[in-house]
Amino acid sequence: MSAVSGVPASSAGTQTTPAGIAAWPPLLRVLTLVTILMVLAALYMGLGYAGTDVTQGNVQRIFYIHMPAFFGAFLALSVTVVGGIQYLRTRQPRWDALALAGAEVGLALTLVNLITGSVWARPIWNTWWTWDPRLTSSAIMTLTYAAYLMLRAGIENVEQRRRFASVYGIVAIVTVIMTLVIIRIRPDTIHPAVIGPSPQDAQGSFELAATPGVGAALGVNMIVWGLLVPVTLLWHRYRLQAEHDRVEALKAEVTGS
Repeated sequence: MSAVSGVPASSAGTQTTPAGIAAWPPLLRVLTLVTILMVLAALYMGLGYAGTDVTQGNVQRIFYIHMPAFFGAFLALSVTVVGGIQYLRTRQPRWDALALAGAEVGLALTLVNLITGSVWARPIWNTWWTWDPRLTSSAIMTLTYAAYLMLRAGIENVEQRRRFASVYGIVAIVTVIMTLVIIRIRPDTIHPAVIGPSPQDAQGSFELAATPGVGAALGVNMIVWGLLVPVTLLWHRYRLQAEHDRVEALKAEVTGS
């Protein structure tokens, strides 16, 4: 059967993938499947395998996603820095695509971190939100990367947009670092430190040693949410942006703009 609109038909009458839209690489297929299965396993570890925290009860299980999601965001937003630096060095669009992917995935995981933290805070602190130093820095970080996307949307010139976004993405990592270390340098925080000792007046500390299975559950979720999920999403988002840039380049070539 002859091809219609550049899409060849198979002998069974079904259509194959249109030309120009690349199929997922085999490694990405495997990684995606592994990530899905590991997310399910991590949920089981947090919700079923780990014992109930002796201090907080079942609400502590939120932290199996809450804390690893932040480290996943840190990884993705670090990729934005790498992409920005490399774009400024080479002016190759693929690095800008990588930086954008890092910012979007990082922002999504940052929102997961904020939302799960608020859900945890309601029964522990009796409030959905308080302007604690750690929570305030988290809010600033989230708004900073939301502004990154707004900056990109507000600049029409492609080269100028990529250049400005690269500089912004590099500088913005300061807000991530501050959020990471602020509970160590501000003694007035009420936010607990899950790893290591908390400041004296921190509220909601964990009895990790007294709760069976907590360390294993936290370790698995760190691998899943801190590594597998961001890497998989980054790869998919990068490929989508690369395809978008290819289409825009073709449009510009056809229209002469």
